[in-house]
Amino acid sequence: MKKQVSRYRLLGIDPGTNVLGYALLDIQGKKMALCDMGVIYPGKFETHQEKLQHIFERLQSIITTYEPREMAIEAPFYAKNPQSMLKLGRAQGVAIAAAMTKGVNITEYAPRKIKQSVTGKGNASKEQVSAMLGSILQFNIDDYYLDATDALATAVCHFYQSGSVLKGQKRYNDWGSFLKDNPHRKK
Repeated sequence: MKKQVSRYRLLGIDPGTNVLGYALLDIQGKKMALCDMGVIYPGKFETHQEKLQHIFERLQSIITTYEPREMAIEAPFYAKNPQSMLKLGRAQGVAIAAAMTKGVNITEYAPRKIKQSVTGKGNASKEQVSAMLGSILQFNIDDYYLDATDALATAVCHFYQSGSVLKGQKRYNDWGSFLKDNPHRKK
């Protein structure tokens, strides 16, 4: 009898009050594939309350449509402008509330941790992160999706941090041992 492989969907969020990025990954066992990604534009609304309401309603709609099991969200980073930091924190809170009311588990990651998980460097540029995501998921990220790459990076970070790729895999102490068991990975 074949062992049933776990399948689920993971939502990544890069919060913002002018542009909010989202990305969905399909997870099957140790593999991930891009399901959808895009941006929400709350900046078109006049008041901050209208922006927050739009974020909440759009994310609830996305969650209802795609039914993710988990959501990973980028934590607000320190900003010199306290007003900007406060608005960003509110956008993050509304995104978390939208997921909580739908029963989705939530994990928060610092921007540096996300970059480090995807590229190996915590100070990687947006372009480096974007290029690595294209390589990992084997697709080209066009200009429209550049606003959503942080959300995709957040989802990929959560996949790596949750141990999904490591469960049941042999661990190696050095590259020589790894290449001996995986000669096809040598370039």
